[in-house]
Amino acid sequence: MALNPNKELKLYYSIGEVAEMFGVSETLLRYWEKEFPTIAPKKSGRNIRQYSQENIEQVRLIHNLVKVKGMKLAAARQALKNYRGEVERDVEVVNRLKAIREELMQIKKALDGLV
Repeated sequence: MALNPNKELKLYYSIGEVAEMFGVSETLLRYWEKEFPTIAPKKSGRNIRQYSQENIEQVRLIHNLVKVKGMKLAAARQALKNYRGEVERDVEVVNRLKAIREELMQIKKALDGLV
């Protein structure tokens, strides 16, 4: 059995944790599950949703299209169908830029502390 080398990453996340990650409601996530079959969290015996990293990436793509870019659901569905690779690259670039911005903000904070 392989151990999880990165303790920060879990195998499964609850719907509440995923909703918090994206700043959306649990109800919206359930709705997106119906509208986008690619989001298919595993359900435990008590019907509790367990989101894998792959599920979270699907939510990230849809969140970017619908909430960030402002697309209607039908347009987001079409974009995922026709331009999935481009959509994935766009989300990856945005995530990298956010990480770089965060790192720069930490550097600025550290430099401000030296003055």
